[in-house]
This record gives sequence, C-alpha cells and structure tokens, in this order.
Amino acid sequence: MIRHSISFIAFNIDHVIQEPIGLFEIMAGQEGGSKSSRGWLMTAVAPWGENGEDAFDQGLVELGLGDARLIQVQGAMLPLGFNIVPPEALPMGSLVECHLATAYAWSGSTACAGVGYALCETPEGEECAIVATITTEADYEETVLLLRRNIQRKLASRDLEVVSFDVAVDEVTAGPDHHGVAIAALILPDSLRMAGRGRTGPIRGALTRSAEPEKKRVDTKAPAAPALRPGGQSQKKGLDFRL
Repeated sequence: MIRHSISFIAFNIDHVIQEPIGLFEIMAGQEGGSKSSRGWLMTAVAPWGENGEDAFDQGLVELGLGDARLIQVQGAMLPLGFNIVPPEALPMGSLVECHLATAYAWSGSTACAGVGYALCETPEGEECAIVATITTEADYEETVLLLRRNIQRKLASRDLEVVSFDVAVDEVTAGPDHHGVAIAALILPDSLRMAGRGRTGPIRGALTRSAEPEKKRVDTKAPAAPALRPGGQSQKKGLDFRL
C-alpha cells in the first residue's frame, strides 16, 4: 500500500512538472515568434474645447485612444518588420506607443497636424521604416507638401531608398471663443509587447561628420632657468637681474 501511494505521487509530480513547461514553450512561440509590428494612421479634430486640454481629450476620444494609456514616442525609426494594418479597437487600459502630432487653434483660427511613414531599404538591402510628423498653421494642401518634404529629409539623412509611403493630415477650425485641436497619430499597439524580443538590424556606420582630432599645440613653454641661491654667482658674465 505504501509503495502504491509513493508511485502514484511520483507520477502526478512528473505530470504536473512537464505540462506547464510545454505550455510555456507554446506561449513563448506565440508571443515571440512574430517578427512584425503592426500600426495604423489616424486623424481627428475637436473644434469645441473649453480649453486646450479639453480639446485634446476630445480628440483622443475621436481617435479611439480615449480609453488607452499613451506613450508618445520620439525619433524617426519604426520597429523593424513594421507593416500597416486597418485600425482596430483597443481594450480599455491598454498601454500603447504612438507618434503624435497635435496642432491647436483658437476662436476661428485654423491649424493642421499630419503624420506619415515610409517603408524603405538601406544601401545594404535591409528593410526598415521611418515616421515623420508636422504641425502647421497653413492649409491642408501645403501641410501635406511640408510633411512629404520632412519624410524626404529623414530618408536622405539616413541614406535610405523609399519603397512606399503614406501620409495622414487633418485640419481644424476652432469654434467661436473655443479651443480646437487637430491630432494625427501613428499607433503602434504591439511595440511594447515586443520589447526585448523585437528584431534589430546591423550597426550602421556614422552618417554625420565626425569631430576633427585634437591638434598638437606648438606654443610650448620655454624651459625654466636654473634657480640661484642668494649671493651665488651667475654662470654667464653680464647683467645680473637677481633681486
């Protein structure tokens, strides 16, 4: 009876240990196996805010980000493997990275905000993607042109060749005696989940001019004269300037 109980316990322990390990491997494969990062472009306007903060919050609700926690990302480079997808509803409380452009207007004035991305390649054939944002007080058409120029400059700075690109721009005219806001966003719902597991590319050489090496100084000091004791004789005849 005792032997039977011991063998039964050993069987259950072995079963319990092996099963979670297999489950963790499946979960790791599902989360870390994908090398793509999804994202989408969205714009919204809110012309009837009591103040700038109220207008901005109304714009976030219109964007579908009213229930999300946002991390505003800086920098032009997007995660490797980035691909554009249709907008999706986000669960309440989601922590989401996004590139935001926010333009404010007041009482009949107009403002524009825009964001755009470009899928591109390095000279070595590595695929990547960049993003650019802009806010202006110009009209819609001029803002689109300025945003496209921003994308071109970012491509040129990094020696990248464009494969495809897209931009999203919106324009707001604030209501009388009200604050208005135009928001353009590139939303990245998966980038935080890929932290530490996302694919990275090679280290590229410096694209900017390096600092010049420090030049050697030629204005060196002359060697100091030997010290003389009080009352001592100078080695050379002539004027004696001792105190």
